[in-house]
Amino acid sequence: MKTRLCLLLFVASIFLSNNILAQQTSSAQKLDSVTITSTRIDLPFKENSRTITLISAEAIQDSPATNLAELLQQEAGIDIRRQGLNGMQADLYIRGGSFDQTLLLIDGIKVEDPQTGHHTLNIALPLEVIERVEIIKGPAARVFGQNAFTGAINIVTKSNTDNINSVGYKLGSYNQQQASATLGTTLENATLIGHASVNTSDGYRHNTDFENQNYFVKSRFNTNGNAIDVIGTFSERKFGANQFYAVASGRDQYEETQSSLVGVSTKYQTEKLKIAPNIYWKRNQDMYVFIRENPSVFRNLHLSNKIGVQVNTSYTSTAGITGFGVDVAKVFLASSNLGDRNRLMANVFIEHRFSLANNTLDITPGVSVNYFSDFKFHALPGVDVGYVINDAFKAYANVGYTYRVPTYTDLYYVGRTDLGNVNLEPEKALSEEIGLKYFGANFNAYVAVFNRSSNNLIDYTKENEADKWQATNLKSLSSTGAELNVSSSFKSGLYPQNISLGYTYLNEDLNDIKTAFSKYVLNALTHHFTATIRSQFIKNLSQSVVYKFAERASGTSYSVVDVKATLSISGLELSVIGNNIFNTEYVETGLVPMPKGNVLVGVKYGF
Repeated sequence: MKTRLCLLLFVASIFLSNNILAQQTSSAQKLDSVTITSTRIDLPFKENSRTITLISAEAIQDSPATNLAELLQQEAGIDIRRQGLNGMQADLYIRGGSFDQTLLLIDGIKVEDPQTGHHTLNIALPLEVIERVEIIKGPAARVFGQNAFTGAINIVTKSNTDNINSVGYKLGSYNQQQASATLGTTLENATLIGHASVNTSDGYRHNTDFENQNYFVKSRFNTNGNAIDVIGTFSERKFGANQFYAVASGRDQYEETQSSLVGVSTKYQTEKLKIAPNIYWKRNQDMYVFIRENPSVFRNLHLSNKIGVQVNTSYTSTAGITGFGVDVAKVFLASSNLGDRNRLMANVFIEHRFSLANNTLDITPGVSVNYFSDFKFHALPGVDVGYVINDAFKAYANVGYTYRVPTYTDLYYVGRTDLGNVNLEPEKALSEEIGLKYFGANFNAYVAVFNRSSNNLIDYTKENEADKWQATNLKSLSSTGAELNVSSSFKSGLYPQNISLGYTYLNEDLNDIKTAFSKYVLNALTHHFTATIRSQFIKNLSQSVVYKFAERASGTSYSVVDVKATLSISGLELSVIGNNIFNTEYVETGLVPMPKGNVLVGVKYGF
């Protein structure tokens, strides 16, 4: 209780100090200059009537995070449950939803995995090629369809080749080694960006070693006309999985994954009409063995492919902006455990943004119609409403239906500790949210209250500890919460400073759910507080401190502090990153203890 009180006082102190901070100038990027691309109708950040947060390239550069999983952990309401170092295996949750209920996009391309949401972050891009991360909290199924059950995260990759050339190397605890190179060039009518990196470690305990290779290329052709973007990414992970997926005896598990994406997109635009088509191919391969040195005991091999085409259009008229889109994809799965499966998916959405009352009131109703060859048609309506109170304040509300079909693992898996269920029904929910945003010259904030009434949630449950986990539909679950986020930029002397605070409270009413053991759904973060301080006091030296407090429904809680110091001299950058510097003992999921304090020392040269 004392911890929570201190956190609330800390937040209050930031509000009280805003009048002082706002009198000082800031070099931070103005949010109203950023266009949110993941909402299909492109709108400036300030004009959206949703809970959307951004992580900029500058914030990524200053962060102690070395991968996307660690970066997202710094956002309140985002629950990243890692198993091991460097995000080798990590699950993504938003506001208490499951890892299958959050949609990940890369440059607007949906990269969900039909086998299981455990693989969502396999395709996480290296931080060096990310321009920004757009986080949409709350129901997004009205536009994106299934999997955007509790939110969506869009990774926007870099296109500008200015100041992108660099090589780097890090060395740290547990023999962590990270080598990377990012190169870009501008030709007469094209640009090209390429990245390669290798990350390895001996592991922080038995059988947690890993090797991770990442490759990324992005080309933009015809830059003087209708530009054509071609993106390709490939990630391979090999890691010891000590107790990752099974009982305490599963100390010698091992896994290898490969995840790749190829996409081609362009945009045709006139004063009123925009058409943005793209085609893509996403592939994932997963090989798992229960005993690393004896694969014959139990081995799974899964290979999934998704091939799709999507076209998004918007038309501006005197009546407002109309958005329309279609996304058709076919997925194929070849699996030693799940069998050979395929699924045709189609999503059609339409929405219209009305601007009324001298542009102070916006109303955006819309509907998404989904088709699955094995689950047929489903319609997901919703509406966003926003009201501009003045230049600084905007109130907003949204309501929408969300939906998720079971993954192939949910339906068909047969393992040593888990069983699928071919009789599973799709998950459904109705979500509502109201909020208030504040935009100042040097201070931004929002507060939101949300509710989600879910039915048929899919979880793995059991009644006795010795039983196998069985996929089942939970009857109903009500999730109610509140979220607060503030960010302030100011100057101390000659140098910019930034403080960002976030807090999410979640209460889940189990209604008539009665189960002795729940594997995923019923252990959400009930209290989640994050604080990031990015500061500089002397020339060439900057530092960042990230504090994370988490309390789960089970009653367990922990606090973790990460730090980074960076010395920049011309094109040379020297850095020291400290993770969990106070040696907190904690578990984010399952039986896997997270590593205690560890250090990475890095050198990077930009040219």
